[in-house]
Amino acid sequence: MKLGKNTTTTRLGLKLSLLILIVTVAADILTFAARITIDMVFSNGSSDTEDVIAAVISSILIGTLLSFIAGNMFLKPLTELIRATKRISDGDYSVQVDIGWAEKHTVRELSDLIKVFNEMTRELNNTAMFNQDFIASFSHEFKTPLVSIRGFARQLYDGNLTPEQQKEFSKIILEETEYLSDLSSNTLLLTSLETSDIVSGKTEFSLDEQLRSCMLRLEPQWSEKNIDLSMELDEVKFYWDERMLAHVWNNLFDNAVKFTPEGGRIYVSCNKNAGVITIRVRDSGIGIPQKSLPHIFEKFYQADSSHATKGNGLGLPLAKKIVELCGGRIGVKSDLGKGAEFTVILPDGGNLLGENGGRGELNLNVGKG
Repeated sequence: MKLGKNTTTTRLGLKLSLLILIVTVAADILTFAARITIDMVFSNGSSDTEDVIAAVISSILIGTLLSFIAGNMFLKPLTELIRATKRISDGDYSVQVDIGWAEKHTVRELSDLIKVFNEMTRELNNTAMFNQDFIASFSHEFKTPLVSIRGFARQLYDGNLTPEQQKEFSKIILEETEYLSDLSSNTLLLTSLETSDIVSGKTEFSLDEQLRSCMLRLEPQWSEKNIDLSMELDEVKFYWDERMLAHVWNNLFDNAVKFTPEGGRIYVSCNKNAGVITIRVRDSGIGIPQKSLPHIFEKFYQADSSHATKGNGLGLPLAKKIVELCGGRIGVKSDLGKGAEFTVILPDGGNLLGENGGRGELNLNVGKG
């Protein structure tokens, strides 16, 4: 392994050494040619000392010229790389090194290094842009309920309110504080999952029982709306972090109940077949607009731009990340006004994303709901 890691460095060193040797030999040959020319032109009366001095001067001049040309041609990409690195250290992640010159005029190892460098800067730039957007979105989501809490708290403090108003304002403050608590918890969990792929606390548990328990948690909500609930669950054992996976079902079920109208229907199924476990959550709710389907797994994105329904836009991104860590995939199909169906596919042992990971989203977002 150590030999393999040093192979590129060794090849680059050998090529640079060969370049120096070629420059040296070329300088000696040209110096010899210049020496003969000088002897022919200035042979009359010249001493050996003068010949030596002339040879040394011509060798220095020719060698310097050749070294400058060779260095400028072969090492120019390295100079550009050093300049670009300094710009990155100053916080400019948009810098890119021109790869065209390197591919034509330098050794392959340097051109490969530049390609990797350009890929790194693109990733750094994307990360920097994501962090800026994330901070801006989080600040907005956090500031809005704080303004509401401050306004209603001030009115409660000032007094002169009826008991009904006091109760209503207190309820609003409680709801907003719960929203902020959920926002903070989801943000911390999502951030921790994105910075570490290590999941501890794995145990074997009954997946079908977990689905029932998560739906039972919402029994007051779907009973109040007279929702017709149907669940078809195979007995399935699953090995993973039970508490973390519950976040996925809590979010999907909560959305289904939230967006399904009075007297609507919710269907949940869990089947194991051909080495995969398929969970479907279908509702007869308001559905998702087609233009919103490609974005619903993005952080802080909410298909309901009016914010008529309470949410922080982190539930589905968190669910997607957890499913990916399981080695699974998640997708959705929906039409506005016809409900939505989320599909989660988990591996029954193994990793559906492959050894090197992959896209964790099913290609379902163009179908009918």
